[in-house]
Amino acid sequence: MKPPSDRVKTAVAEPAAPQPAAPAEGPRNAISEWAITILLLLFGTTTLVQAFVIPTGSMEDTLLIGDHLLVDKLAYAPSGNFSKYILPYQNPKHGDIIVFRYPVDISQTFVKRTIGVPGDRIKIINQQIYRNGVKLNEPYVYHKNPYPDSFRDNFPSSEPNLMLLDRAREMLANNVVNGEVVVPPNSYFAMGDNRDNSLDSRYWGFVPRENIIGKPLIIYWSYDANTESLASTSVNTLLRHFVDLGEHFFTKTRWSRTFRLIHGYNSTN
Repeated sequence: MKPPSDRVKTAVAEPAAPQPAAPAEGPRNAISEWAITILLLLFGTTTLVQAFVIPTGSMEDTLLIGDHLLVDKLAYAPSGNFSKYILPYQNPKHGDIIVFRYPVDISQTFVKRTIGVPGDRIKIINQQIYRNGVKLNEPYVYHKNPYPDSFRDNFPSSEPNLMLLDRAREMLANNVVNGEVVVPPNSYFAMGDNRDNSLDSRYWGFVPRENIIGKPLIIYWSYDANTESLASTSVNTLLRHFVDLGEHFFTKTRWSRTFRLIHGYNSTN
């Protein structure tokens, strides 16, 4: 069974809105996050922030189809000789949600959660992830497919039951040690929170560090739409979507999701 496509469609920049994947770590952190958010909204351009819309359900229920995000492009940007002392550049950490160019086709943009960083050993046993021998606590994960899949649920020990992409075959051939995938330098292992319906590193390999665009900052608007409306380039589909917006903007907007900050979650504990 092949998981669905997980593109994140670039949107036209608009206002802002968020969704958390984990509780805030205290008042000071909350104030800092909001201060950074306001600064980005006031002074942001495409160099600082970028707007995206979620067209598939691979990150449900953390991110829903129709969530419109602002992505912080500075968070993982490479630091310069002077800027590294001024701006808080960093590498993706365990549990971070990242936006990146799909390694198989960089014209597409995906959003996933960081499960493994360079040097980590990853394996899945009966749908449960073990990282460096430690079973992860992942309260954000949903299993919505009742049908078992040996490769998906017991990775990488089971034989693939579908045609894997070349990058995934290379990963299984070159980066598996003692039944665990070992994440190489400058690479990340990423998965969707809708774990049974996610086209992720299990199927196309690692995310190169240079492909990572940034981290979702805030959901500035969420609209109850389907994948076809958000991912299709058909003129007729786009027109139907605009008509739907005109007729149902107030009733299909998910007001409770508007202006939610998006957080990562360290799943080790």
